[in-house]
Amino acid sequence: MNPYVEKLYGMATRAERVIVGLMSGTSLDGLDIALCRITGSGRRTALQLEHSCTKPYASDFRRQIQDIFAKRAIDQQQLCGLHALIGRTHGALVNEALLGWGIPPEQVDLIASHGQTVFHAPRWLTGDRRFPDSTLQIGDGDHIAAVTGIITISDFRQKHVAGGGEGAPLAVYGDSLLFSHETETRLLLNIGGIANFTFLPASTAGGTGFATDVGPGNTLMNQYMQRHLGAEMDRDARVSSSGTVNQDLLRGLLEHPFFGLPFPKTTGPELFNLEYLHRAQQDSGTVDLEKNDVMATLCAFSAAAITAAIQQVPNGGDPTVRVYVSGGGLHNPLLMQLIRDSLPATPINAFDALGLLPDAKEAALFALLANETVAGSAAEAYPILGAPAVYMGKISFPG
Repeated sequence: MNPYVEKLYGMATRAERVIVGLMSGTSLDGLDIALCRITGSGRRTALQLEHSCTKPYASDFRRQIQDIFAKRAIDQQQLCGLHALIGRTHGALVNEALLGWGIPPEQVDLIASHGQTVFHAPRWLTGDRRFPDSTLQIGDGDHIAAVTGIITISDFRQKHVAGGGEGAPLAVYGDSLLFSHETETRLLLNIGGIANFTFLPASTAGGTGFATDVGPGNTLMNQYMQRHLGAEMDRDARVSSSGTVNQDLLRGLLEHPFFGLPFPKTTGPELFNLEYLHRAQQDSGTVDLEKNDVMATLCAFSAAAITAAIQQVPNGGDPTVRVYVSGGGLHNPLLMQLIRDSLPATPINAFDALGLLPDAKEAALFALLANETVAGSAAEAYPILGAPAVYMGKISFPG
């Protein structure tokens, strides 16, 4: 028997697995790494976060990804090369993290790698009926396995699409297993580059849970800061807090048909990018707006899209529904204040109120997906609207 297949069989039959989850989102700020100890599977899953960190990307590495990120016309050689380079870089960052934590690679059962999304193409967005819904993440799992010596599961989103989904949001699988509650209806809001949430009605109340993208989180603000103000992001919302929201531009930004689509739905920077902003400025006659006013309006745009989506959920704006927030947007004080102001009766908490660090949540949930791939039952685990019951991820052996 292949020794790695034998190893997989052994870990699948054990009660516990140690899995490193990796997440690199559309913000392109770095690699989130979460070392998780996971017992059981399905509805009997328990996840303990033992270590976590974010390894920031070098500026040259980030620029190489940006050259091909969310663009229809790219250099194919660069795409091909980055597929290998991202994998090797992520593998090296895992080795660095394990060394810092004093964890030998031999003590880790699996790596679960989300990869780097470079294009997301649901048919509703492309309008091209020649092709099915599709999505592309790069950062080859074989390279991660070879660099770390650890069996790696990667490329999770492809099976979701093949099973009838749009490839996102995938957090719903882990959210439903770990954070469903008998009496509390929960809305788990993640504000990354794109904002999304998982809605989990209390099990005693009935109803169907679902996950959906809702629009831009940090992506437009980050893109604008990088292009026009020479900074990665608007730290502590200093720029946007100094500006004034332009209502004409805000209305123009909110006019896209995406916001009228039913849940669940997906989107990405392929839509919400600086070209989208420029068109809205032209249509609203706000091309000469001061930069801090543009940033204030973009922050208000993200907040408005998020709160409007929450209010569309049955009982979404009800004070009995609790909102728990993770992702980089949690650290934007203006964005969070705007959301709270729009939902004054709804309790809004940081995700650590549920016992998991907000910044480690997505990486940890990919570790959980890998656990389900080797030890779970797809049919048991995923009673969620629009979430196909499939085993996700491709397995790469180190040798």
